[in-house]
Amino acid sequence: MTTGLWELVLRGVWTTIQLLFFSALLATAVSFVVGVARTHRLWIVRFLAGLYTEVFRGTSALVMIFWVFFVLPPAFGWQLVPMWAGTLALGLTYGAYGSEIVRGALNAVDPAQREGGIALSFTPWQRMRLILLPQAVPEMIPSFCNLLIELLKGTSLVSIMGMGDLAFSGNLVRLALQQSAQIYTYVLLIYFVIAFLLTRLMRGLEKRLKRGIGRDPLAEPAARDLKRAQTTGVGVGGGAA
Repeated sequence: MTTGLWELVLRGVWTTIQLLFFSALLATAVSFVVGVARTHRLWIVRFLAGLYTEVFRGTSALVMIFWVFFVLPPAFGWQLVPMWAGTLALGLTYGAYGSEIVRGALNAVDPAQREGGIALSFTPWQRMRLILLPQAVPEMIPSFCNLLIELLKGTSLVSIMGMGDLAFSGNLVRLALQQSAQIYTYVLLIYFVIAFLLTRLMRGLEKRLKRGIGRDPLAEPAARDLKRAQTTGVGVGGGAA
């Protein structure tokens, strides 16, 4: 490829990274707000949070982009630029998936931890901030890593708006060179490299968070095996008498 075509691809990579960053920020905020609301003591709060989750989780991200960019502007008399339209549609959609990750991790915290916070006269917000979230967040990281990779792949949907992301730029280069196999191989490799770097980053964050609460993520599989052996009696006692 010529230098100009490579510059086009690199601009597409930069656009994809920007979109991924902004939509991931929005999705994270939505995930925690809605996920915490799903565990609220008031039924109306749980109902509204559950309604949001079901609506956005049950609809297509592609159709949501169409709605935000093509349908809503004529109805309300305003127009979002493609970057913010894509950020809003992807952030709200993937935030619904993330809210289930947050809810599940919070519910997985040992009930004794909640009871201990109540015994110490902590307010609900103090229990959430000081007890539940520090233990639940490290457990969310692997699932959030998968969701982040899915979000990266979902950014290619914004090409329907004519936004110059990696997928759109790659298609323009393909049309210019008429080399589909070569160009799309390059695009796949670029997506893979970005996903690989994100995975490394999230695993490092997971290790750091777990060590921050006194847990070694490398020792957890051995601990689970020991607990299973103690429960079943297999491998305990060093052999038969």
